Amino acid sequence: MSSATSTPVGPQPPVRIRDKRRVLASAFVGTTIEWYDFYLYGTAAALIFSKQFFPGSSPIAGILASFATFAVGFFARPLGGIIAGHLGDRIGRKALLVASLFIMGVASAAIGLLPTYATIGWAAVVGLVLLRVVQGLSVGAEWGGSALLSVEHAPRRLRGFFGSFTQVGSAFGLLLASGAFATTQALMSSSQFQSFGWRIPFLLSALLVAIGLYIRLGVEDAPEFKRLKAEDRVASNPIKEVLLHHRRALFVTIGLRLVQPALFVILTVYILSYLTTRRGVPASAAGLAAILIAAALGLVSGPFWGWLSDRIGRRRITVISAIGIIVFVWPLFWFLDNGPLFLLPIVLIIGLNILHDSIYGPQAAWFAEQFPLHLRYSGVSFGYQVGTVLSGGLTPFIAAGLLAVGGNQPWLICAYLGLLGLLTIAAALTAKDPARAYAKDNTISDTF
Repeated sequence: MSSATSTPVGPQPPVRIRDKRRVLASAFVGTTIEWYDFYLYGTAAALIFSKQFFPGSSPIAGILASFATFAVGFFARPLGGIIAGHLGDRIGRKALLVASLFIMGVASAAIGLLPTYATIGWAAVVGLVLLRVVQGLSVGAEWGGSALLSVEHAPRRLRGFFGSFTQVGSAFGLLLASGAFATTQALMSSSQFQSFGWRIPFLLSALLVAIGLYIRLGVEDAPEFKRLKAEDRVASNPIKEVLLHHRRALFVTIGLRLVQPALFVILTVYILSYLTTRRGVPASAAGLAAILIAAALGLVSGPFWGWLSDRIGRRRITVISAIGIIVFVWPLFWFLDNGPLFLLPIVLIIGLNILHDSIYGPQAAWFAEQFPLHLRYSGVSFGYQVGTVLSGGLTPFIAAGLLAVGGNQPWLICAYLGLLGLLTIAAALTAKDPARAYAKDNTISDTF
């Protein structure tokens, strides 16, 4: 079977990025749309759903219920990753990516058309949860395939940079989702937005899906996977092989996912409800504006960190940034409670574009480097999604609960993020990190 080891084959010709533009565009646009839809739900969960779908609850109970439905989508993601990983390792990455994009668009448009609790009662809650599950399955299929499509088309010395285009799609999706909500809010009164305006960003996803499908249908699987399939060397049960023979790589990828998505969800979802509760609605509007600024900068910071990881290694960047997160979260919550809101964009730039993106940008390449080719979709998808569930999916719900248990003070939330940071550091110290060797050795083959 193909493995992650390399064979000296002589100097490799330079790879022109313009020759790979459609691959990079496919990774970027696909994940942009997937995450646009996914972030729409997170923003709506923080601002809308507690009133529209859980109107009889107390403010705290409504927020908890809303964030619980947000978490449901994360729990569906490992199943989506397993299904897509099995099929993607057997039939190819492209087919699964086209299907996941289409399904996500349909689910998001359906949320935009879903009647609220006031209209159909508990059937609205059931419908919301089911559509969230569909979103989770789709995202579970998307990331691993998109990451591999970009990384497997990349030369070794640019894997981090190529893979970052999958990650940057996440930032642009956040930018579009936050922008759609901010624009809709600005053009409507508060009552109009609460009544029907929140549906417009969900319905717009149908247009984005059409654009994404056009680009993605023009991309083929990487040559090395085509050779694997042509030689009939695909795994018959890839997830079983991962669980039996590649548990170390699986635990490493899960651990690397713990602190980064937790920080991201805190900074892009949880702080909206936190600011609303502690400092009023204008503060949440300031939060949305700050998120937009950081998301726009993420279009540059993501590729930068991916490029830098190709030169100095992925482990060093991750360990330093995880330590930074452990320290950062303590003054963060003090600032959210007491700081001047005009400085909030600077705080989010530090948290998102520096501490978060430095871990997230290189992840597509680093995860792919942990698994052999014939198991890569299954291993990458399952590890990524399980880590996300344990961290990002539960974080808003856990944070809301820890705030209540901590006497309405955020110190337990900070301690929780610190624990996740320590686990990520442990995973980084045990992960394979061949990037620095690739950067220095011109005799290493450009295939996995």
